[in-house]
Amino acid sequence: MTTAPARRPAPPFGTVPAPVMVVSEAVDGVFSTPRAVPVAPLELHPFAHVLHYGSACFEGLKAHRGVDGVVRLFRVDRHVARLRRSSALVHLPVPDAGLVEAAIHAAVAANLEVVPDPPGALYLRPLLIGTEPNIGSAASPSATALLTVLASPVGDYFADGERALRLAVETVLPRTTPQFGEAKAGANYVLALGVIRHARAAHGADQVLFAPDGLVQETGAANFLLLDEGRVVTPALDPAFLHGVTRDTVLTLARDLGDDVEEREVRVEELTDWSGEAAVSGTAAVLTGVGHLVLDGRSRRLGDGQVGAATRRLRTALLAVQRGEVGDAHGWTRPVTG
Repeated sequence: MTTAPARRPAPPFGTVPAPVMVVSEAVDGVFSTPRAVPVAPLELHPFAHVLHYGSACFEGLKAHRGVDGVVRLFRVDRHVARLRRSSALVHLPVPDAGLVEAAIHAAVAANLEVVPDPPGALYLRPLLIGTEPNIGSAASPSATALLTVLASPVGDYFADGERALRLAVETVLPRTTPQFGEAKAGANYVLALGVIRHARAAHGADQVLFAPDGLVQETGAANFLLLDEGRVVTPALDPAFLHGVTRDTVLTLARDLGDDVEEREVRVEELTDWSGEAAVSGTAAVLTGVGHLVLDGRSRRLGDGQVGAATRRLRTALLAVQRGEVGDAHGWTRPVTG
């Protein structure tokens, strides 16, 4: 009797670099033609603007190997648009949309051999940083910048796959400053880090749902949704939190499936009365169920504490499009060849 070899666990999300990255430099707002180079440390002057004044933003998107073997980028145009919006918010030179999309395509094409089969994917991380060497420019934007597109073959973002998450609800501290929440910038994530670490230590939480003044916004790394049979409720977009591409995708698919979708104000009081499911959405998280909410130090179970049927239904619909298992009715995917 032959025993099948044990499946090796995937490395922690984002820890394995693909061999090739793509770079483009900007001088006086003009970006050079993107070029593919081996992954290596970036050379930065110690006076670089990003190191002192935080002039940096990034994106996160995926390329999926389909059931037909074709590798497809998912909603690259929306991610490019959001990177350009973040660039403007952090006062960096704004790259042309076509240039960014070409750089992302080039990064996938150069790393096609390491795109994993489902359920894995190739995670793409476009990064834009201010490089002007001037530590006296706190009140001035960087006139030079570096755009690089990194890639990493990944599995599930959460180590236990489809295990339902435990979220601690924070009703005092915001995730970030309200006027800056729409930017996908590292400063927003590090600001939330202390709150998340405390919630993990005190309550065993996987993440924190930020709801300053009782108004639900998002978690530290994903948008938040309430789900029930035939119904999806999520906070309406505003500049205080990130405008998720996966969030938009899930809502569109829900409408396609005939669900009622409500984008509106959601208050903490509604969470205590909600009888359905909850989930978080994001490029890394995909659509991950929430089993418990911790509010005022007390844990409340949602349903049976497991990933619910409504969440699984929408997650399955999303993955089917990304992996080419069904038709792409909305034109969301872009095939990439070598």
